[in-house]
Amino acid sequence: MTPAPVIIAIDGRSGAGKTTLAIELAAQLRNHHKVALFHLEDIYPGWNGLATGIERYVSTVLTPLSRGEAATWTSWDWANHYDGDTRVTLPAEIVIIEGVGAAAAEARPLLSAVIWADSPEDVRRTRALERDGGTYEPFWEQWAAQEADWLATDDVPAQADIRVLNQADGSAPEDVLQALAYLPVLGPVMVPERAGRRGLRLRAERLAARPDTAALFASLYGTSARAAWLDSSNAPAGPAPEQSPATERSRFSILADDSGTYGQSVTHRSGETVVTAGSATVRVPGPFFRWLDTVWGRRAVRTPDDYPGDFALGWLGCLGYELKRETGGSDLVSPTPDAALIFAGRAVVVDHVEGTAWLLALEAPDADTWLAAARSAVNATALNAAALNATAPDATAAFTSRDTEASYKQKIAAAQDEIHEGNSYEVCLTTTLTARLPAAAAAPWPTYLALRRRNPAPFASYLRFTGLTVASTSPERFLRITSDGGMRAEPIKGTRRRGADPEQDRQLREDLVSSLKDRAENIMIVDLLRNDLSHFAEPGSVTVSRLCEIESYATVHQMVSTIDARLTPGAPRAEAVAACFPAGSMTGAPKISTMAILDRLEDGPRGLYSGAIGYFSLNGATDLAVAIRTLVIATGDGNQDSMGDGNQEAPTAELTLGVGGAITADSVPNEEYDEIRVKAHGVLSALGAEFPAG
Repeated sequence: MTPAPVIIAIDGRSGAGKTTLAIELAAQLRNHHKVALFHLEDIYPGWNGLATGIERYVSTVLTPLSRGEAATWTSWDWANHYDGDTRVTLPAEIVIIEGVGAAAAEARPLLSAVIWADSPEDVRRTRALERDGGTYEPFWEQWAAQEADWLATDDVPAQADIRVLNQADGSAPEDVLQALAYLPVLGPVMVPERAGRRGLRLRAERLAARPDTAALFASLYGTSARAAWLDSSNAPAGPAPEQSPATERSRFSILADDSGTYGQSVTHRSGETVVTAGSATVRVPGPFFRWLDTVWGRRAVRTPDDYPGDFALGWLGCLGYELKRETGGSDLVSPTPDAALIFAGRAVVVDHVEGTAWLLALEAPDADTWLAAARSAVNATALNAAALNATAPDATAAFTSRDTEASYKQKIAAAQDEIHEGNSYEVCLTTTLTARLPAAAAAPWPTYLALRRRNPAPFASYLRFTGLTVASTSPERFLRITSDGGMRAEPIKGTRRRGADPEQDRQLREDLVSSLKDRAENIMIVDLLRNDLSHFAEPGSVTVSRLCEIESYATVHQMVSTIDARLTPGAPRAEAVAACFPAGSMTGAPKISTMAILDRLEDGPRGLYSGAIGYFSLNGATDLAVAIRTLVIATGDGNQDSMGDGNQEAPTAELTLGVGGAITADSVPNEEYDEIRVKAHGVLSALGAEFPAG
């Protein structure tokens, strides 16, 4: 008896292209494995035999194969409409079973993975009749009725690990193979396929051009369903002044989407990661950071020697605050994804310091075509930046707050009670502002252009996913890990608004400089982050290079510190990120007990607010901002606005904005409430909106 094989079922309605998919997938897997293939059509007892065929398949084929034993079964003679000869299917390292009912409820406990193939009904009928000719046509309705009856009581598509939209264009086998490699249960057998994903070649091209990044994003990705722009929107328009922490943070902008050979998209909700690779979508159960560790952290590409950036293609997007369930926090359900990412196999990186643009692409059949298009777009937008519509949403739109002024101040008092009881030193209390608008009045693209013009920031970003847009003007770095292991966190604690004139502005800045309360808040978070970084840092490498420095932005002055460390060689980088998540500047200290306090006080999930936005690069680098000053626009559908006119099919859009501040024992409720109004001002003013009264 041989070891139990990996058994993969390919199921779907008749005509979904299962047979071709199975044959082509088996051919690819045979590059590294011994593969056996079984077709259910060989065992169905006639045109009315779906239910009986499933029973025969499970008992005489699947059961012995799952034990590593040969399966002896009786075929069906379709010409004579009676039992045919006896056949034997031998086990192999991988067994692929295809046919209607391959993943029926009785079969699923014995299967390693389930693939459901989808195709439109008219395509399925045409495909099936072309394959089987006139013999099938008289029985199409009869067989389809059996499929409908079976699926009415056994929702196989909902149970499938992978769903593939089989367009019969040749893409499905490669997409499914890529999806199979994500399934943990197949990890041991798919080692060769996983290794192949790391054997990638990066092409890089430097252009001496300073493109307008907004116009470039519109040109390259204006019609992309999913795209990311990590936008250093406060970068100088010309040559940069002397190097400083601010210019270092604002040096690069990254523009990408999920198109092309390697393009993928990911969402994670409550313990399940869903990856879409071309026509295939795979569900991966388990924690997000565990999944991240399987796809990121090991060097998969070699960074070009003369390339000054640390992003060498990879994953871009956002992590929601509710991922705290994996790092010591409680499990709350958010209406937005707990993580949303795209994989970019090609991107444009703009170096604002050197005045250059880098085109990055993984070697692929479509790389040359994309490089030519990107080169043309960069040069065009450098010479003639497009006039972009930055009209804000309807100024009559009114935001409401989850908390009234009175209730927020009551929560401040409750947080101080927790501090007096010794349960926390600092509680970063937040609330949420919400507005519902006609979708055309909240078109994401012009909304973001208005935001970045009003409130430029080093970690601004524009992320577009299906039914969801994130428009951020964050000034705060959460965590950076360079490809060679350097670690940096730069928490912000302490905020003052900008003054109406230079003298008032100077006084507000000096007030922040001299504030013992703000300095204490900042130092407490510095201590927390020193501890977070130390979990995966080389002993003795954690240092504080800047403490309580003041930085000024378009609408606020901020108190910023910098903590540096060196990652232990070989340490799991995804776990190093998880050890710091969520940002201590958005929880308070100590982190775990304070997150529990916040769950009780805040009356709801934070969603993407106070999570992180940034990238996970193929060279092991990451740079993540704290998701503050961040507007989330949800349409709840798959329709996104065209970037020129802002039209959407969806009738309404929901806008949410999180705001908050650190509460300490000596906080003054009126001052704390004024602080959240100041923090919201940069976003609300760009929208023509006011902080909600009351």
